Amino acid sequence: MTDSASRERAPARNLRLLLAYDGTYFHGWQRQPRLNTVQGCVETAIARVIGEPVKLYGSGRTDAGVHALGQVANFTTSCHIPGTNLQKALNDILPPDIRVRAVAEAAPDFHARYSVQAKTYRYRILQADVCPPFIWRYVWHYPHPLDRRLMAEAAMAFLGERDFTSFAAAGVPEEDDAEPSMVRSISSSRILWRERSSTLVYEVRGSGFLHHMVRNIVGTLVEVGRRHFTPADVPQMLRARDRRRAGPTAPPQGLCLIRVEY
Repeated sequence: MTDSASRERAPARNLRLLLAYDGTYFHGWQRQPRLNTVQGCVETAIARVIGEPVKLYGSGRTDAGVHALGQVANFTTSCHIPGTNLQKALNDILPPDIRVRAVAEAAPDFHARYSVQAKTYRYRILQADVCPPFIWRYVWHYPHPLDRRLMAEAAMAFLGERDFTSFAAAGVPEEDDAEPSMVRSISSSRILWRERSSTLVYEVRGSGFLHHMVRNIVGTLVEVGRRHFTPADVPQMLRARDRRRAGPTAPPQGLCLIRVEY
């Protein structure tokens, strides 16, 4: 039997990738014609290694400039390369701002997007007077006073099942363009202060997130910290279901997808 015939008859494998990337120089996760994207870059690398084109499915789309420590993706293939060898081969040819942290066999019905149970995002705001050149890609440098107590109180208003229309960009869900619901369930929403690094951190865990949702929440929390809004304004914004009622969109570089749970 020829090698090609053997590959054709090999049973399909569903491989799950754990990815980390610096999103600075990518036009987001989703493949786009003639643009440098994370999905397109990883798909091209996989095709080079296994010798066949693949369709890579991610847990969700990250925007241009947004980073990931724990993005999950999967693809099906008939290749026989062991996961550890595939991981090494991919990291040998991928650009240094994308790393494959792990490759594992997944159940046939596993889907990186539709099997998600929860995601955790983290947003970092640097409050120091000067932003070191080594971290500007990963923080929103905001050296102005913020009332962290008020921000922490406002962050609690996002807990539970809510309609997040006021915090979504153009009404487009992150996970699926065809999904009409703007309702998401948030199980953790908190403000953390890291004294040593002068960094304010917003961390949120939820069942899923709409396009720009976390960045719009952060922009709103900063406005609360500036005392342009009050914590009591946030429930009213949610009830209004009107993007114009909430705060501005925070810049992308402070945001990182930390973890995806299944």
